[in-house]
Amino acid sequence: MFSFRTTPIADQLDKAITEGRVGVFCTDACWDAASGRYLYDLFRERGNLARIWMPSGEEALPGTDHIDFDPEELRGLTAVVVEIQDTGARDFHYTVDVLRLMTALKSIPDAPSLYIVDHPNPAGRDVEGTLPAGTADEWVPAVTHRHGLTLGELCHLYAAEIGAGYPLHVISAETATTARTLLPWTIPPAGDFPGVFTPYFYTGAGLWTETNITPGLGTARPYEFIGAPFLKPDAAGLPLPDGVLARPCHFTPDAGPYAGERCWGFQFIILPGARYHSLLHTVRLMRHFSERYSAFHISEALYGRLADPVMSEYLQGSITFDIVEEHVKSEEQKWIRKARRFLLYDDAPVRIK
Repeated sequence: MFSFRTTPIADQLDKAITEGRVGVFCTDACWDAASGRYLYDLFRERGNLARIWMPSGEEALPGTDHIDFDPEELRGLTAVVVEIQDTGARDFHYTVDVLRLMTALKSIPDAPSLYIVDHPNPAGRDVEGTLPAGTADEWVPAVTHRHGLTLGELCHLYAAEIGAGYPLHVISAETATTARTLLPWTIPPAGDFPGVFTPYFYTGAGLWTETNITPGLGTARPYEFIGAPFLKPDAAGLPLPDGVLARPCHFTPDAGPYAGERCWGFQFIILPGARYHSLLHTVRLMRHFSERYSAFHISEALYGRLADPVMSEYLQGSITFDIVEEHVKSEEQKWIRKARRFLLYDDAPVRIK
């Protein structure tokens, strides 16, 4: 059973959340600006909060922490209420944790109802990339690298794909006072996701973590910066899409593989009004650096995250970029057609042209 709710979670009258045993699966983004309380405080005040699952790391520090849970902890609950801020990228770790939760619920007899408190997608409706093919990470959902959906829509799709038999209820992002009061990125989705521009860089720039070039982790502007001790900050010949500038720079990160070590590289700047295809730009940059720096290397884990044989061939020097562009265009069109069935709001995902 699926429902799309247009009143806030606090006003829902289902006995599963008013009288039953409730588990809350959340990040610090579950704070409500109007009431000044976190989502779990609502159920604590009602006296029916049974469990909280939150990230294991510190809120304001970078890292790849997850929201860990034991499937046995789901037994005996009547409802699980989820509230995180998704980032629009298919491999964002907290979103992956929600999909793991949905899969675990499927195996629980008399599974609790699942409520998703939706948020706007800070990366907007733009789509980037391809559907996973070939060797992919275990929890990669069948969506493009930047999917253009809200978390509620993504869970709607995933429930259909896994055949979830438990009730799924999505609380509209338009009901929350926080969504009207605060911009979606005001409360950082994660410690390495600090600001207004991060969503537009993350889809591609996050892949640098599978290379020996850092995407500025441990700096004030991760994913906008890239660098390494062996790079030369020379923008001559650097591939740049229209509307994007590359500022040569240096930085000394306080986290990641080059913590405390000076790195040379670039800050990428999106000009006002430009739309940036971070994924395509990143794979072009990786090919560019592969051809110019013998010290640059790509780990096998990158190919699992890409989950795309055509882009992998390009990175290995076998094909030209125009083939990649046409392939990605076709995959994005395919995904947009698929996603239409699961939309909950009036606007729809679109390609970056």
